[in-house]
Amino acid sequence: MKSYINEYERYLSEHKKLSENTLLSYKRDLKFFGRYLEEYNVTSSFLTVSQVDLMTYVIYLKKSGKANATISRFVASLRTFYSFLHHRGFIESNPSLELEAPKLDRKMPQVLTLPEVERLLARPDIRTSIGKRDKAMIELLYATGIRVSELISLTLSDVNTTMGYVKCKGSNKTRVIPLGSMASRAIDIYLKDGRTHMVSGDEEALFVNYYGKKLTRQGFWKVIKRHSEEAGIHKSITPHTLRHSFAFHLVQNGADLKSVQEMLGHSDVATTQIYLEMSNSKLRDIYEKTHPRA
Repeated sequence: MKSYINEYERYLSEHKKLSENTLLSYKRDLKFFGRYLEEYNVTSSFLTVSQVDLMTYVIYLKKSGKANATISRFVASLRTFYSFLHHRGFIESNPSLELEAPKLDRKMPQVLTLPEVERLLARPDIRTSIGKRDKAMIELLYATGIRVSELISLTLSDVNTTMGYVKCKGSNKTRVIPLGSMASRAIDIYLKDGRTHMVSGDEEALFVNYYGKKLTRQGFWKVIKRHSEEAGIHKSITPHTLRHSFAFHLVQNGADLKSVQEMLGHSDVATTQIYLEMSNSKLRDIYEKTHPRA
C-alpha cells in the first residue's frame, strides 16, 4: 500500500503542484485509512476497497468523535486518491464516487451591536492627528464594509467625499461604494487637520502610520484592538468584524441581498446569504422571548 501512496504523492507534487503542507495532509489521511483497513481486517489492499467499505469508514470516523470538518477532509483525500487510482488504471471503477461528506455547520460571523459600534467610534481622540486617522478609518470601514486589505490600499484619488463615494480595487474588479455623510466628514477632518501633519513627501496612500508611510494590515489590527478594549467590548474582534457588522446591519434594516453583495464584492450571492440567516435567527430569538404564545 505504501507504494501507491508514494506514487500518488509524486503525482500531486509534479502535476497538481500542491504545497508541502497539503501533500503531508493527504498522505497522513491515507496512512490513517490504511491503518484502519488493517486493524479491522477490512481488506489487505487499497485496490480492493468497496463503496460499502468507504461508507463504513465514514461511519467509523463519526463514532470516533471526529469533527465534521475533519471527516470532510478525510473524504476529500479519499476521493482524490481513488480518482487517481482509477485514472491510472490500477482499479476498474472508482468506489468513492458516491461517498458523501457530512454537512459542515456554518459558523455565524461575529458582529457588533449598534451600541458597541457607537462606543468604538467614540474612542479615538480626535484632538490628535492619529485619533483623526483612526476615527476616519473606523467610520469608513463601517460605512462601506470594505476589507481591511482594501482599506489600506486606498489612495487619495480613490475617495470623493464631495460626491460621497469610495472607489475600491478588489481582487476581481473595481467597485464604487456609497459613502455616508458621517464617514465623509471624518475623512475630510483627517485630510485637512490630521494627514497633513503626518506625511512628508509624495505618499499617495490615504491612511498612513506615525512615520507618514502607508499603514499596514498589522498596524490597523493594533488600532482596532486597542480601541475595542478601551471601549469595553468583550468580543473577539478581528479586522473583519466591522465588515460583517456593516452587512448584518444593512440586511437587518431591510437592504436587499443583491445590493449588499455588490457592495461587499462577493462573486456569489450565496456567500452573502449568511447575513440574512443571521437576521432571521435574531428575529426568531426576539419572537420566542417576547411573544406570549411563542
